[in-house]
Amino acid sequence: MVSRVIPVDTFDLVIFGGTGDLARRKILPALFRRFVAGQMGPGSRVIGAARADLDAEGYRQFTREAIEEFGNGKAYDPKELDAFLEALDFVTIDALGEDGWADLAKLLDVGKITAFYFSVAPRLFGELAERLHRFGMATPDSRIVIEKPFGRDLASARALNESLAQHFDESQLYRIDHYLGKETVQNLMAVRFGNMLFEPLWNAQYVDHIQITVAETVGVGGRGDYYDRSGAMRDMMQNHLMQLLCLIAMEPPAKFDPDAVRDEKLKVIRALDPVEPGDIVRGQYSETEELPGYRAHVGHPDSRTESFVAMKLKISNWRWAGTPFYLRTGKRLRARTSEIAVVFKETPHSIFGPEAGRHRNILTIRLQPNEGMDLGVTIKEPGPGGMRLVDVPLDMTFADALGPDAEDIPDAYERLIMDVIRGNQTLFMRGDEVEAAWAWTDPIIEDWEARRDEPQPYDTGSSGPDDSLALMFRDGRRWREIRA
Repeated sequence: MVSRVIPVDTFDLVIFGGTGDLARRKILPALFRRFVAGQMGPGSRVIGAARADLDAEGYRQFTREAIEEFGNGKAYDPKELDAFLEALDFVTIDALGEDGWADLAKLLDVGKITAFYFSVAPRLFGELAERLHRFGMATPDSRIVIEKPFGRDLASARALNESLAQHFDESQLYRIDHYLGKETVQNLMAVRFGNMLFEPLWNAQYVDHIQITVAETVGVGGRGDYYDRSGAMRDMMQNHLMQLLCLIAMEPPAKFDPDAVRDEKLKVIRALDPVEPGDIVRGQYSETEELPGYRAHVGHPDSRTESFVAMKLKISNWRWAGTPFYLRTGKRLRARTSEIAVVFKETPHSIFGPEAGRHRNILTIRLQPNEGMDLGVTIKEPGPGGMRLVDVPLDMTFADALGPDAEDIPDAYERLIMDVIRGNQTLFMRGDEVEAAWAWTDPIIEDWEARRDEPQPYDTGSSGPDDSLALMFRDGRRWREIRA
């Protein structure tokens, strides 16, 4: 199988925060891989913009080192890297002042697609948008890429949207969530809407419940100050897991069109019931002999910020009435894994008798690691001795199913950046979608802050607090094991 590479038009991509950690780890290596794949048309340029005192050659050296360190260990032709570096330039710029803006404006080509990547703190978004407009760089062909967080509550999200809307139309704004760029997430839509096998069963009549898990083995690392002001609810649940929930629960859009898809996602968020306090579990990882606990990590001995959250959600619409959704995410857990499990109901009657046991089908979509999916089916165990039933997976691991071509699957940032250049907003969040998510999230956070709710401690390498297990047990269900 040979993957089809779709070329894009010639463009300029300006990376504000071009010397930052995200640019170094993700954006620049992603652009290089797309250059090697032939998707940067002749004359396309990548322009770094930051306060650093660099010239174009200094930025090329910075980029070379970034690609050597974060290029996923893939071999490349040094000549291709040299050619890519020739497409780079750099402007020293003051995001809050006037220095460098006129120089940047002179670099850009009128009439060429121009994307501005805001890889900076959200407080600078409005300032950057205003200066792009004032210095004549905001044109109908401009595109703005915005990294999360998109506010920290509904009020700040609205203020952020309003500040951007003063200078750019919604059709020019690309709110990026890298989870939506993962191959398996897009395959989720293909499985649902491209196969007659699943869609007739994708409802409360046949689905017992759905689990969404995003688990990490690392702690907060060097993000302690940011994380302690956000927590797992704001950092992960309100955006990444919310987006996965929308894709798994939404109605079929009329067509695979950006606004049609996002309209259906918005309907899911608006159909979410308020969450009862007893349906939420919050936790903090404890210290070990080798590793500090959460509070020591962030330097706040009395912190009530959660590093783990699990909850039971209900969607009040015809498709999902009565079917619970269980979501959990946390740090310092047993394994790094992200998966969605669609657990179907048991057969209404077993013809094989009670000794055959209880069996059900589970469709598992693995986002990381080992991207792929499998469907658990019940078969007869081989051998004599009667009808003994066992569950086995019909496995489609991308690395196995696609062979060598699996290594060429673009990562999330590669795909999303190229979608920006093409003007395809399908995998990006719309402003009303962001605000609806915060409108649902805010009351949850306000409630536990009003109650001065203390997160429960949990052991590093565990599956989270004991009460998160009870969240499922009381419903006669259990979480799937967290494993790599």
